[in-house]
Amino acid sequence: MSVLPEVLKANEAYAASFGAKSQLALPPARRFAILTCMDARLDPAKYAGLAEGDAHVIRNAGGRASDDAVRSLVISYKLLGTKEWFVVHHSDCGMQLFDDEIISNLLDQSLEGATIDETGWHDYGHGPGSGHGHYVKWLTFKDLAKSVVDDVKRIRSYPLVPGHIPIYGYYYDVKSGHLVEVPEATAAGKATV
Repeated sequence: MSVLPEVLKANEAYAASFGAKSQLALPPARRFAILTCMDARLDPAKYAGLAEGDAHVIRNAGGRASDDAVRSLVISYKLLGTKEWFVVHHSDCGMQLFDDEIISNLLDQSLEGATIDETGWHDYGHGPGSGHGHYVKWLTFKDLAKSVVDDVKRIRSYPLVPGHIPIYGYYYDVKSGHLVEVPEATAAGKATV
């Protein structure tokens, strides 16, 4: 059964009390951006104390500094005035459960879903699959802290990112709700000018 009716009902209730939110400015009021994971257990508004209009939140699988994520951060700064950026990965991330070879091989078999158990990943779909997964850089990782460091370093070294923007590196602990600093990442993201 589709969730469409309940989403539309919730939107009607939300829009009915929208009020002054129609007056929110385009630039984020608190002048910062967060790059984080799409995981449904993470609510950046809650873990970072955000209200609508406060900050840009860029989400993708793993919260990785992909080309598109960096593109969004550059737009966030250049055109909309953010002055600080956070990279926030999280514990128990699904991106640690596979690698490029595993997902590409699963996609070779079918485009249906897959499951994981104690023996590994299993495709339960019926073909056809596609070999195109072998051309995608899936940005999986094994070491949580290192992934935060790597992403902060990638953003810091990106030629379109000005040195005066500090980039903070954290991970969200899904068991406690705490943001945990990755000091090496924050040091790598320190403003240089």
